[in-house]
Amino acid sequence: MEFTARASILSLIFAVHGNAQSLPNSFPLVDPSGFIETYNVNDASLDLTGAFFQSLGTNGRSCSSCHRPAEGWSVSAAEVRLRFFFTQGTDPIFRTNDGSNCDHNIDTSTLQGRMAAYSLLLSRGLIRIALPVPANAQFTVINVANPYGCGDMETLSMYRRPLPATNLKFLSTVMWDGRESSPQTGTQKITYATNPADLMADLAHQAIDATAGHAQGANPPTAAQIQSIVNFETSLRTAQAIDFRAGLLNNDGALGGPMTLASQPFYIGINDSFPPSFGFNPFPAPFNAVIFTLYDAWLNSPIEPRASIARGEKLFNSKPITITNVAGINDVLGVPSLSGTCGTCHDTPGVGNHSVSAPLNIGVGDVNSPLDISYLPVFTVRNNSTGEVVQTTDPGRALITGLWADIGKVKGPVLRGLAARAPYFHNGSAQTLDDVIQFYNQRFSIGFTAQEKADIIAFLKTL
Repeated sequence: MEFTARASILSLIFAVHGNAQSLPNSFPLVDPSGFIETYNVNDASLDLTGAFFQSLGTNGRSCSSCHRPAEGWSVSAAEVRLRFFFTQGTDPIFRTNDGSNCDHNIDTSTLQGRMAAYSLLLSRGLIRIALPVPANAQFTVINVANPYGCGDMETLSMYRRPLPATNLKFLSTVMWDGRESSPQTGTQKITYATNPADLMADLAHQAIDATAGHAQGANPPTAAQIQSIVNFETSLRTAQAIDFRAGLLNNDGALGGPMTLASQPFYIGINDSFPPSFGFNPFPAPFNAVIFTLYDAWLNSPIEPRASIARGEKLFNSKPITITNVAGINDVLGVPSLSGTCGTCHDTPGVGNHSVSAPLNIGVGDVNSPLDISYLPVFTVRNNSTGEVVQTTDPGRALITGLWADIGKVKGPVLRGLAARAPYFHNGSAQTLDDVIQFYNQRFSIGFTAQEKADIIAFLKTL
């Protein structure tokens, strides 16, 4: 108890003030369900003074403004609200270039004005991403209904969650829409043959873009600064290490925590769930739906919280899901319905993202999403060839490729460290993991029982 209390206090101090010079390797930081740890694969403390933590632009921001150790190297909406409270909305994350709901016709001179201007950042942890419609797009934007202004139809304003700047070794594409891993933006698609050099190049490009955009840099970062950022973030492995109810997640044969993750084998295409004829897996190994085996040893545990976690892991691996109307799966395979599991889309063993670039539209941004998305803009787009009209709250990958088939598609993120970084999905529409499960349950008519919901949520919190 003494250790827990001390760690909680130190975690809170670090999260609020962020002025420590270093963080001991695998130091536990408190989150809503326990403690999260980050392991440096170089077996050293985490230097918090490098370029990742330096203001390289003109508005006071650094990479760490939106990528916080205690929030799984993303941000949680709760922590953003805490920063607003302590700084009265003047912390560098609160900047009008992309932190506010819109960048014009707003007033940030008063506290009330700042609360209104940054309401999506405060309530959902969302950053405004402005992207132009590609010149060669197969579609035309014919209407934008944005409740915050920013209704331009040539450059669209979307609202997205910052992705974690950890566990990057396992990425098959950089950014929700893959724009930092796309020839259309001068970056490289990540492939088995070119990895990890492609990932390193894409992360370097992303660091330059983030400095110019998010930090409003007058000059690009130096080569040494870019290398420092990339070296730092690629050295991090982050996972939940302690659960308030189940205790240490590497106890009694369990394999939770970042140390196991650090030794997790990976290559682009590993365990890819698409048919072998697609050639995405460089080795002709069959897909294995057993994605996680972290808590097999707890299946018969007399400690109920541990048994619940193990049951949830088994559900993740085996609960049947009838996959329908998922752009990127059903249309690509040419089948209206496909029997799958969570691992069909989250196929990377021990990690849970897709091991190849496979952007999907599962309906998170659709106007008929089971979750509340009333706070998001609605874009009406028309197919230039067929005249078909659809509405979406985020065109996703289509704003990079210009392809009609890519409307609404985004990647699935790495699932490790989930408990620390609510809300969930690219648009923050799931405030809790309960909301995540409710979305899937309704969207795919899975039929989770109350016990199954509790078990799978207990498992997800331990990742």
